[in-house]
Amino acid sequence: MSISSVKEYYGKTLTGSADLKTNACCDINDMPLHIRSALGAIHPEVLDRYYGCGLVVPHAIEGARVLDLGCGSGRDAYVLSRLVGEKGSVVGVDMTAEQLEVARRHVDFHTEAYGYAKPNISFLEGYIEDLGALGLAPGSFDVIVSNCVINLSPDKPAVLKGAYDLLKPGGELYFADVYADRRLPGHAREDPVLLGECLGGALYWNDFLSLAKGAGFADPRLMSDRPIEIGEPAIRSALGTAQFFSATYRLFKLDMLEPACEDYGQAVIYKGGIEHAEDVFHLDSHHAIEKGRVFPVCGNTWHMLKATRFAPHFTFIGDFSQHYGIFKGCGTNIPFSEAGPATDGAPCC
Repeated sequence: MSISSVKEYYGKTLTGSADLKTNACCDINDMPLHIRSALGAIHPEVLDRYYGCGLVVPHAIEGARVLDLGCGSGRDAYVLSRLVGEKGSVVGVDMTAEQLEVARRHVDFHTEAYGYAKPNISFLEGYIEDLGALGLAPGSFDVIVSNCVINLSPDKPAVLKGAYDLLKPGGELYFADVYADRRLPGHAREDPVLLGECLGGALYWNDFLSLAKGAGFADPRLMSDRPIEIGEPAIRSALGTAQFFSATYRLFKLDMLEPACEDYGQAVIYKGGIEHAEDVFHLDSHHAIEKGRVFPVCGNTWHMLKATRFAPHFTFIGDFSQHYGIFKGCGTNIPFSEAGPATDGAPCC
């Protein structure tokens, strides 16, 4: 996988979203009203150079310090700039000079459109595999986002570890990307068009989970996903029968998380107050927590709410004084038969 080929593809080959050959790097998710409203204030030139595959705007980010990895022309960064407010800040990082030129050209436009006294956004040229070279302070960001960019990196472990190091304790990496249902052959991983279309660099989903945990993100949580349609015959032929998905994950920097979802008899009650999620807060794809309802949770989910920016919006019930085994509501279960011991005298092996 070549960084130079990616820079060439996004800096010179693509002149706008219409040049893409598949829908892998296109955002077709239903957008909440507040995000659509924010997009309505974005400069048209910025919108035209958008190549993301999902939504990377988590809840409760007002006043937050946010880093956008692979910000491109700045569409997501400018949406976040509006939602964090004048007291928050956004830093965008990209390696493509042509994209950054577009992003930087419209800083004053968006500052004026948002009614800010001064810009709360800046853009840095650099590589997401080497975030330490950008002069950003370790542990200085509340949230890090990325939209269909990590798949383009030749050193994904370095990206994940770099993001982990830049997050504050309790911070999160919230990102959309493309995943495959298998490991791709070498010719697919090196093809410049497949790579540029966000397919050649797609991780096998199970390899991603291992890499995330290796970087320190113990319990990755899936937010949403959709299958990717590949209609271009030549691209479909080059990829064989591999299937691809756009998925959004949230990864928390919490050192107390366990490898599995363990049951300690705990529960939470959502008190409301998170803007745009007043009645139901979606922690992930299988935790839709209704306001006012006692909601049983595993130990990891407890920490994801208790030790993060979401804590003021919840009442917490129980503690870690007694363990009840694996938490069956988090998609895990005991691997052994629960039918009880055999009684017919048959050998167990």
